[in-house]
Amino acid sequence: MSKQTFKWDDPFLFNDQLTDEERMIRDTARRFCQDKLMPRILEANRTETFDHAIMDEMGAMGFLGSTIPEEYGGAGLNYVAYGLIAREVERVDSGYRSAMSVQSSLVMHPINAYGSEEQKKKYLPRLAAGEIVGCFGLTEPNHGSDPGSMETRAKKVDGGWILQGNKMWITNSPIADVFIVWAKADGEIRGFILEKGMKGLSAPKIEGKFSLRASSTGEIVMNEVFAPDENLLPNVSGLKGPFGCLNKARYGIAWGALGAAEFCWHAARQYTLDRPQFGRPLAANQLIQLKLANMMTEITIGLQAVLRVGRLMDEDKVTPEMISLVKRNSCGKALEIARHARDMHGANGVSDEYHVIRHVMNLESVNTYEGTNDIHALILGRAQTGLQAFS
Repeated sequence: MSKQTFKWDDPFLFNDQLTDEERMIRDTARRFCQDKLMPRILEANRTETFDHAIMDEMGAMGFLGSTIPEEYGGAGLNYVAYGLIAREVERVDSGYRSAMSVQSSLVMHPINAYGSEEQKKKYLPRLAAGEIVGCFGLTEPNHGSDPGSMETRAKKVDGGWILQGNKMWITNSPIADVFIVWAKADGEIRGFILEKGMKGLSAPKIEGKFSLRASSTGEIVMNEVFAPDENLLPNVSGLKGPFGCLNKARYGIAWGALGAAEFCWHAARQYTLDRPQFGRPLAANQLIQLKLANMMTEITIGLQAVLRVGRLMDEDKVTPEMISLVKRNSCGKALEIARHARDMHGANGVSDEYHVIRHVMNLESVNTYEGTNDIHALILGRAQTGLQAFS
């Protein structure tokens, strides 16, 4: 029997649990992200700008709507492959992964799952190519964790609907060509496809973010916007519509956050090995090794969790509670790892040239959006007690 060697950067041999195709997709995504995205991120974060060409490039790589069937322009990949791509994109920046996630899970998925055949053919191929950009309007200025109380309304008129209301903290909205908007129509939540240029529709950018600065975030303002009947998503009503989308996106976030955590872990390890203090490397100190061991442990266990949920999703056995568990775990642990990595870099940790502080700031948002850490805790609490504690 041959002697096995422990791999510090892959303790449970995660790589061996992937198929040849999944490894190829992961490696291709890593090369793209490191060669094309990493060189851009420093300046993009400093200037709070998003390069629209990134969507074209992601489209050419098959990253946008990667799980959508090929007949509609997607790559037809499994959900584990989608997770592996999200992990590599967020290893560079959460903002870039957010742009990809919104296009894929919150725009293309609802059109594919709830749309008509005409809607699928009209929008999905162009979204998959990055030719047009989409956004998802659910959160409102006064309603974040409680979307069922939304104030946006859709009123039926001859030939269509009139939409009135505001959405807030909407990724991609300032650059969007297509808007998936959720509104109450006679008390029932329905989804609508709006298009840039519709009268009364605007999407002002939110300035001054200290998080996800390389992602374009804004509002959606609807002032008596007319949406024709053919722009209603016909095959869903109620909160299960937007929540079905969010579950897909939360799954990708669970993978992506671990990519950011891995960057911070590896950066902290290398920095403390290279940095001498008191005549020896910082990494020779017990406190540093404890922090590195904790990072290794949480990331290793977290990867096993998201891989398992991905396999269950591919087998159509996943539940929303499983996704809440991994979204909450990955985001909370990744934020803690990033904070420790920042501390281990000392003063250099607050310099953006070391990238760790950017991950810290980004993960503050990732821990909040698409269900806060506490909201997912309440979902898991309800699942095991049968008692809801939301109100």
